[in-house]
Amino acid sequence: MTVYFTADTHFGDAYILRQRSTRFGSVEAHDEALIAAWNAVVGPGDEVWHVGDFAAHASRAHCAAVFARLNGTKHLVVGNHDTNRVRTLAWAEAPMETARLRLDGPDGAPCRLFLAHYPHRAWPGLWRGTRHLYGHTHGTIPDTRFSCDVGVDAWAFRPVALAELIARQDRATLLPDELAFRAARAREGR
Repeated sequence: MTVYFTADTHFGDAYILRQRSTRFGSVEAHDEALIAAWNAVVGPGDEVWHVGDFAAHASRAHCAAVFARLNGTKHLVVGNHDTNRVRTLAWAEAPMETARLRLDGPDGAPCRLFLAHYPHRAWPGLWRGTRHLYGHTHGTIPDTRFSCDVGVDAWAFRPVALAELIARQDRATLLPDELAFRAARAREGR
């Protein structure tokens, strides 16, 4: 079983085409492409953590139909567009505002994760190496050594595995704000 992460799929959302219109000509084309991309990487036995904005402005029936077509066991960290039409889907557990996970990293060592729809400047466990995965920003905020956007706009419109996320974070040059601030203060002798 592989664990994947994604966010900001915005199924059924005509408004998202303003940002994605050059790639998708209609809501139907958008949704079909994202479903195909999801199922190309996620198998039936895999697990997916959706970090918010599963759907927006879509009917309950549309949300349920899309959800049923997506492979894997699905969890939801609630985003600002996730109304009851999304929250009442058959998620593996009740949708939550944030999540803390401990998974085996690509090297077999434990990897701690903090998931929230919105990016945080500081988060629980940052000082112990906890990595932060978020959505909402549609790929517009640069990655740091310990945080990145898992939304489809940042990952070729598909869910992404932990090893890829860690590799991207490890290549990032920015430190999270709290670590950068403390490092600067230490250099100043404070």
